[in-house]
Amino acid sequence: MPDYDLRLIRNIGIAAHIDAGKTTTTERILYYTGKIHRMGEIDEGTTQMDWMIQERERGITITAAATSVSWLNHRINIIDTPGHVDFTIEVERSLKVLDGAIIVLCGVGGVEPQTETVWRQADRYRVPRIAFINKLDRLGADFYRVLKMMAEKFEQIPVPVQLPIGIEDQFSGVIDIINREACIWRSDDLGASYETLPVPPERQQEVEDYRHRLLDILTTYDENLLAKYLSGEDLTPADIKSAIRKGTLELKIVPVFCGAAFRNKGIQKLLDGIVDYLPSPLDIPPAKGINPKTNREETRPSDPQAPFSALIFKLTFDPQRGMLSYIRVYSGKVASGDVVMVIPEMKRSRILRLAVMHANRIEEVSSLAAGEIGAVIGLKESKTGQTLADLSHPIAFEPIKPPEPVVFLAIEPKTKADEDRLHAALTTMSLEDPTFKVRNDEETGQLILSGMGELHLEILLDRLNRDYRVEVHSGKPQVSYRETITTTATYESRFIRQTGGRGHFAVVKLTLEPSKEGNWIVNEIREGTIPKNFIPAIEQAIEESFESGVLAGYPIINTRVKIIDGAYHEVDSTDIDFKLAAAQAFREAFMLAEPTFLEPIMELEVVTPEQYLGNVLADINARGGKILHLEPVKGHQIITAEVPLARTFGYATTLRSLTQGRATHSIQFKRFSPVDEETRIKLYPLFAEKNH
Repeated sequence: MPDYDLRLIRNIGIAAHIDAGKTTTTERILYYTGKIHRMGEIDEGTTQMDWMIQERERGITITAAATSVSWLNHRINIIDTPGHVDFTIEVERSLKVLDGAIIVLCGVGGVEPQTETVWRQADRYRVPRIAFINKLDRLGADFYRVLKMMAEKFEQIPVPVQLPIGIEDQFSGVIDIINREACIWRSDDLGASYETLPVPPERQQEVEDYRHRLLDILTTYDENLLAKYLSGEDLTPADIKSAIRKGTLELKIVPVFCGAAFRNKGIQKLLDGIVDYLPSPLDIPPAKGINPKTNREETRPSDPQAPFSALIFKLTFDPQRGMLSYIRVYSGKVASGDVVMVIPEMKRSRILRLAVMHANRIEEVSSLAAGEIGAVIGLKESKTGQTLADLSHPIAFEPIKPPEPVVFLAIEPKTKADEDRLHAALTTMSLEDPTFKVRNDEETGQLILSGMGELHLEILLDRLNRDYRVEVHSGKPQVSYRETITTTATYESRFIRQTGGRGHFAVVKLTLEPSKEGNWIVNEIREGTIPKNFIPAIEQAIEESFESGVLAGYPIINTRVKIIDGAYHEVDSTDIDFKLAAAQAFREAFMLAEPTFLEPIMELEVVTPEQYLGNVLADINARGGKILHLEPVKGHQIITAEVPLARTFGYATTLRSLTQGRATHSIQFKRFSPVDEETRIKLYPLFAEKNH
């Protein structure tokens, strides 16, 4: 049996919109659980979890960092994730392997764009969560407004388990609705202790109202609580907490806590909430996967005695130890020296060393078991999304699908001597970050780096220079457009050559039509028209066409391709012949289907003081933006708008000058939309000739 109790483990992530106070909240958790003995501050660049130079200089989280703490005899494994949308893959892959999450919301900004993105990611992976409304000490903070926003925007019902005492500079503590008590934090011991007092008389009715509301919600799905409630029995705090836990695990409700992490208020109660309401590995359903040998679905329970299985969800390069492969162990146990199966490659690999992480500090261990998060040191040829499994019981978990990059730039090494080091550095960085892609431009010979935004590429270039000591010349960021079609077209390509000996023969007929969601390949070939063994070559040609585009080399999206007819020769036909014929058929049908370009449209949110509103709105309009929403909040305006990505480059600098540095903004990808005619012709000049 293991030397720990799975019921006493919590694997959680902390996620939020940028600048909601997520990393500060994590630092306070580390301090109050005794993991660190001095609080780190973002402004001073002394945080534990933001350990990269770039993170400390910019005051933002770039990469997810893992650590473990103890609270009330429970072991809490924490992953602190970035809030900036450019690094959303870090949130995505963390939520995939975690059992629960804390969503931190700003008491002023409330439910911001990246909050919604994080929430949807948690919904996708069915991650139970609790919410922490932070920064209630800030000017403009409004706990009740944030609650209302949550109720309007999210499917799960927000249920406050606390109410704030005071607000803005008067915020001093919280009222515990369940225990009917007030908790006031002391300022003389950095918030390490708090005083428990009766609820102030003027707040008692409000507390009772919220308590009744809470019980009304809980009794709708907890029959035990309803039976006690109807029979007039006294409901104990344990009864209420049990019902809240049930509703949280079933994704029906979200318990809401409040505080001010920077002022050291509310963190201990939040830790209690992690233990009380978030799941242990035993509370989540068994992990599902496909047996690569039988192609059938199988499950793996959170049991150290079951066959070993784990998912690699992140890679980082350590200069001393080489590549670290972060894993979540779903079942069984793995020890140093064990040989495991790496899937989908179906290769055997020996586990040389294992570790648990505290940010960038490594503590080597002899084994990892079900429910644990750790790292494998020096696993050869590892990649994000691979499954590690017992040799006799292989299973493949669903890999993590990274979002497609929307910005790119060209680079080249400053000296010939840097070429090899540059390629080695880019290979390592693209393994660490699946949203970062590198390709060669055959025409210019330059390397093209693609990423999720201006900041993403800026950080990558900075890391090349500082971490890998490689200097490069770089161009300006460019928009990564997409190509698509607007109507249906069919084309038959005949690749027939006779050269004296064995010839070449392949006929492929394709129909391309617009699709609302993604790319599809549909095989409608009648039996006997083209042998089945040639179909993969046709499909490969279509997939490669999707990736490289037809008009200007941009990826093709939202296109359905039907393989409808063809012909072959028993002697002369080969895979290559069918691949060439299919590529030609795709190209010609694409050009007949009235192709166009799509551009990334971004959702922009700006929080600006009232006096600069006119300037900010005028600038957004000048960028071709569309104002979606304006909301006044105590001397500020929150602007939500849509702006083409091409018009957002350099926006941070412009906003600073327009508002004397007093406005904040966030920007994230929303959708692809057709470009205007001027951009369409600029990207593909031959469209101008066609119009004439």
